[in-house]
Amino acid sequence: MSEKNDIQELIAKRAASELKGPCIVNLGIGIPTLVAKYIDDKNIHLHTENGLLGVTDVEEEYIDPNRVNAGKLPVGETIGASFFNSAESFAMIRGGHIDVAILGVLQVDQTGVIANWAVPGKNIMGVGGAMDLLVGAKKVIVTTTHTAKDGTSKLLKKCTFPVTSTRSVDMIITEMAVFKVVNRKLQLIELMPGVTIEEVRKKTEAEFIEQRIDNNENSFAGYIRS
Repeated sequence: MSEKNDIQELIAKRAASELKGPCIVNLGIGIPTLVAKYIDDKNIHLHTENGLLGVTDVEEEYIDPNRVNAGKLPVGETIGASFFNSAESFAMIRGGHIDVAILGVLQVDQTGVIANWAVPGKNIMGVGGAMDLLVGAKKVIVTTTHTAKDGTSKLLKKCTFPVTSTRSVDMIITEMAVFKVVNRKLQLIELMPGVTIEEVRKKTEAEFIEQRIDNNENSFAGYIRS
């Protein structure tokens, strides 16, 4: 497995640990789709905005090209799953019936506002359901690599790409650290294995509050990064 895959799997596994049933969870495109591999609670029901509640993995011989998730990846359905059209699916989202949305991002700022649908000067990737999920989901978790391909931080003071919504997300999980967003401020609550606080400071442009972590070799005292 490549280093990139290892990083993505680490982030997905950590995100899965945040899910407690019973709940309905929408998984976005990219790293969020990997989260399903680490869910073993039968009371966690996966939703995809193109019309299926009860998403599960599917073995290759049973792949149906007409049954895919929002990222166009083949999926299966659990016992008791339900199918519906996009209008009904988005009514579920906008009606507040999605407990948790896990989204990938291009950028996230220090207030928890994200950009994940367009890069200036390039073809629009597509809004998808992200705007609706940010408004309608009860809790939003971001899964992303800490830095972009050029090494620059994805956690910024202010997004430079078009923002997806003015709502702040609730949690940000990267391969380096876990942040909670409280009162539109980032709070660093956990370091990933082998990562030091100095490394996080170096690779994070956004300001954040460092909470004390106990029972951890990388524990540190509360401190506001400037």
